[in-house]
This record gives sequence, structure tokens and C-alpha cells, in this order.
Amino acid sequence: MIAVQTDINSLIDDFLEHLEVERGRSQKTVENYRLYLYRFYEICTEILDKDDIKPNEIDAELLRKYRLKLNRYTNDVRNEGLSALTQSYHLIALRGFLKYLARREIKTLDPSLVDLPRATRKQVTFLHYDEIEDLLNAIPADTESGLRDRAIIELLFSGGLRVSELINLNRDSINLDRREFIVRGKGKKDRPIFISEAAANATRDYLATRSDSLPALFLNNSRNLNTVDTSGNYRRLTPRSVQRIIEKYAKLAGITKHVTPHTLRHSFATDLLMNGADLRSVQAMLGHANISTTQIYTHVTDPHLREIHEKFHSETS
Repeated sequence: MIAVQTDINSLIDDFLEHLEVERGRSQKTVENYRLYLYRFYEICTEILDKDDIKPNEIDAELLRKYRLKLNRYTNDVRNEGLSALTQSYHLIALRGFLKYLARREIKTLDPSLVDLPRATRKQVTFLHYDEIEDLLNAIPADTESGLRDRAIIELLFSGGLRVSELINLNRDSINLDRREFIVRGKGKKDRPIFISEAAANATRDYLATRSDSLPALFLNNSRNLNTVDTSGNYRRLTPRSVQRIIEKYAKLAGITKHVTPHTLRHSFATDLLMNGADLRSVQAMLGHANISTTQIYTHVTDPHLREIHEKFHSETS
């Protein structure tokens, strides 16, 4: 009979492989769970003053002390604590790990005892249509980089893409004539993306400047790229590069809001709802698994509230 592996580090590694292979979680999700669970291991070994801990040593009292330490945890680099939302992510990862151990009949803490704190989501920041136009007008139209950046912003706003979905696009991924294509989003789920004629034209204009045969739809134009990547990702833009591009033009356009690639995704959803789209359709276009995620936009897009305000609120003379 094969002995059950009781070393926590090894069990965490087994769980992460389970997430990737059997649950089909993305590499990003697996890396986040790795960070959260190794932090759990680090804090608990400190609490118990031991080099290692066993699954049966994870009990309600250790959980209580861990949560207290987590609440007081300070990042050495930024010298700041963890938000309630980030703490929730740690506990979600721990609860998933404990469920995995329970399924393997390894004695440990009951996963149902891991309660999640109430976390307040950040306020949704979005751009109105005139601000999107200001952003686009700040981009030069006579350079390859400018044409690329206009296409990036048009696609993010028109298609509601996540930045990870945008940078993973290849030239053959997108049908500019039909103005629709498929992306694989979170949870490896495919969804259709529809784009405006302006977005298609901007992308077409950018591609017309390209003389290379690289597969990536959007390329980094930096001259400091000395290594060649044969995986198809050579010169492919990174999420951080897209973030810098958007920050630059938001500043040039005089937009004082903190604008990120996700702000444009928020703007896409808000624009649809403000113009009368139903919540279920917006949920499908965003690729949200749960409609409650999409409902964060309704408080800023409910036209009925404006009607009530205009009808019943007294005006000053």
C-alpha cells in the first residue's frame, strides 16, 4: 500500500497540480494559489515554532491565529498590509486546499470552519464616451506605435476584453471583416467578441504598417529586445506595457481618473447598460460566470434613478 503523503509542502504541490490538470485552472490562478498557500505555510510554521506542520495540526485555534497574523501582515517591499479582499483570496485558497485533503481522506480541519471576511469591492471606475474620444484623440495617427495604441484602446473598449485576452491575440485570431472572433477567457471558457467598425479599421490600419511575419497581433516596438523567443511570443506586448500605454494617453488627454486596461472593460459594460442592454447579455459578453459580478455596474447605469431624481428633486432658484 502506498503511504499517504503528509508533508504539507508536498500536499500543496499536489493540490496545485490538481487545480491545473483536473480543474483546468489558469496558470495565473495556480500561481496565486501557490503564493497564498505558501504564505499560509510560512505563517503557521512561525506560529507553531516548527520547521514543518502536518495536516492534523491545522485546527480551529491555528486558523484563528493565522487569520490574526494575516490581518497584521505587512509587505516588506511596499510596507503595507493586505486588504480585506486579498485576505479573502488567501482563505478561499486555504478552504479549497482543505477540501482537497478531505477528499483524499487526510485528517485535517473541516473546510466549512473557514469563514470568509466581508470584503468591500473597489468602486467601479469607468470612462464616459466623450472621455474615450479624448483618450483616442491624444494618440498620434502618423506613427506605427500610435496606430497600434489606437487599435489597442479601440479593441479594449469595443470588445470588453481583459488585458490578458488582448495580448494573447494573434493576427489570425481576429476576423476584421466579420468583426467578431472567439477568445478563451477565465476558466478556459470560450466566448464571442464583437467589435465596432472603428475598432476593426484601427486594427487594419495598424497591421498595414507591419512588414514582419510574427504571429502576435500587438508587438512591442522597443529596440532593447535582444532575445529571440521561438514560441510565438517574441515581441508580444505584456500586460504591463499595455498599462503604461493607457496611462500615458490618459495623462495626455487630461483625464484625472486612474485609468487601466480594466477601466476600459468597465467602460464597455457601462456603455452597453446605459444604452439599454439587458444584464444577461452583458454578462455573456463579459464572460462572467455569475451574474452578481455583472451587477456591480447597475448602480451607475440605472436610468430609472435619473428619472426619479429629475421628477421629484427640488431645484434651487
